Amino acid sequence: MGVPEKLADRMSMAEQHEYLRSKFSRRKALRSGAITVGALAVGGVLGTGTASAAPATPAPATKSATDGIDGSLVAPIGRHLAFGAEPDTQFRISWQVPAPVKKPFLRFGKHPWALSHKIEAEVRALHTPALTPTGTPVDQYYLHVSLDDLHPDTTYYYGVGHEGFDPASQQAISTLSTFRTAPARDWRWGRPYEPFTFTAFGDQGVSAHAAGNDHVILAQKPSFHLHAGDICYADPWGQGQDADKAAYNATTWDAFLAQTETVSSKIPWMVSYGNHDMEAWYSHNGYGGDSARFFLPDNGPDPRTAPGVYSFKYGNVGVISLDANDVSYEIPANLGITAGKQTTWLDRKLRELREDDTVDFIVVFFHHCAFSTTKAHASEGGVREAWVPLFEKYRVDLVINGHNHVYERTDAILGNKVSKAVPSGETIEPAKDGIVYVTAGAAGRSLYSFDAPDTYEGHEHRVESIDTYHFGKGQVKVTETVEWSRVRYTGYSFIKVDVTPAYPGRKSSMKVTALAEDGTQIDHYTILRKAGECWDGDEDDNDGWDWGWGRR
Repeated sequence: MGVPEKLADRMSMAEQHEYLRSKFSRRKALRSGAITVGALAVGGVLGTGTASAAPATPAPATKSATDGIDGSLVAPIGRHLAFGAEPDTQFRISWQVPAPVKKPFLRFGKHPWALSHKIEAEVRALHTPALTPTGTPVDQYYLHVSLDDLHPDTTYYYGVGHEGFDPASQQAISTLSTFRTAPARDWRWGRPYEPFTFTAFGDQGVSAHAAGNDHVILAQKPSFHLHAGDICYADPWGQGQDADKAAYNATTWDAFLAQTETVSSKIPWMVSYGNHDMEAWYSHNGYGGDSARFFLPDNGPDPRTAPGVYSFKYGNVGVISLDANDVSYEIPANLGITAGKQTTWLDRKLRELREDDTVDFIVVFFHHCAFSTTKAHASEGGVREAWVPLFEKYRVDLVINGHNHVYERTDAILGNKVSKAVPSGETIEPAKDGIVYVTAGAAGRSLYSFDAPDTYEGHEHRVESIDTYHFGKGQVKVTETVEWSRVRYTGYSFIKVDVTPAYPGRKSSMKVTALAEDGTQIDHYTILRKAGECWDGDEDDNDGWDWGWGRR
């Protein structure tokens, strides 16, 4: 965001933030005609998000930002849902308004004609000055409601509004949407959870291909969606700053949320943060803008430092979101930002999930690839060093990444080597076979390429090995020859995961399918794990595994 490219290469995210704040002081912003709203009380609710800009000079007591605005002419946009830390009882509803409004709120209930519950919304306002000579200042208003104590496995209707716009009115009732809570925790005692589906991809941006993927995802009727970072590309440079080659455009977020609303207004849109999501203007960690726009679970190691790190459980699947910027050697703007706390938390969380006999599968998603062979980014050595040993220790069932704008899937891996070949249609058991890593970064941004030929379902062109590289310390490219790249597809795509829980002692399954943007199947394989099997912490006893269903 206006940081010179050569200077930014040597600056951390916090240093870039200080540089920008010094360069674009409030005095200069006011001189250029910008209206600072970072600490503005909108509709009686203070914008308390960490994304606030420098404090504004208080407005006169008789003047409000909402004065002169007719709420009936302002329609909510960009609705997006998220789970709380406990998806069976907690939901987070977020949206945007194009202008400050009075008394924003949410209505919800179990029927569209019974929206008696009305909750005041929290406003998180962002002000972005003109960060480039040709740019213009932008004010954005994001609204959030936290819903707790919901009933598990229940469909709710909801609508969002403000003074002058009531979603329960006849004129606005068409704006209502729905969400469904997860099945009750520990519900499967005596019988398994019902089957369900979730979807995932990374590197979406705003494009016809991105919208196309959204439409196909909605057709899968997923219970939730995982976005593995690089969400909208408001900062197209992706180094935590915006050099002369690309101009930061905050309004790209408006276009993205509008594009995604067809899915995210109905399906929880659970995001992790990639390198393009570090925006230096808003906060020292670069995530201030993200924290204003998204309302994610706050059960990670430190929501203030790493707000994109969290976990939740849906049915028999435990899901973990990580911030790979914290361990990235390739793009070190936030390298070490949690001082090791994220990795310590990951170890503890993986153990906790493996000791939970209601959790069969563990899915981890984050941005930078542990294993990939594209020309653009290939593999991230920092992820391999910090996290892959933990994935192998606890035999994580599925790792989903973005960063490389392709679809690529590995064979099962242990110790950076193939532990089992997994051609399309194969079945694996991670507890004994190893871990498959999926790069699903072809959600809508321009595509990358491979040195080896594409090979996917119905179009197999198998090669025994590929010369590639991974990033080591100091952004050094370390060359390597690998044999684990099983499926490669240069086309827009995403993955869906069909989960079929089982009775205790039988095998639950996760079928992972890759779909092109036209719905064509390009890959599939199945993951099995015995229902109720858990890690007992004794690695000298049956490899540390114990069938513990019925044990609490």
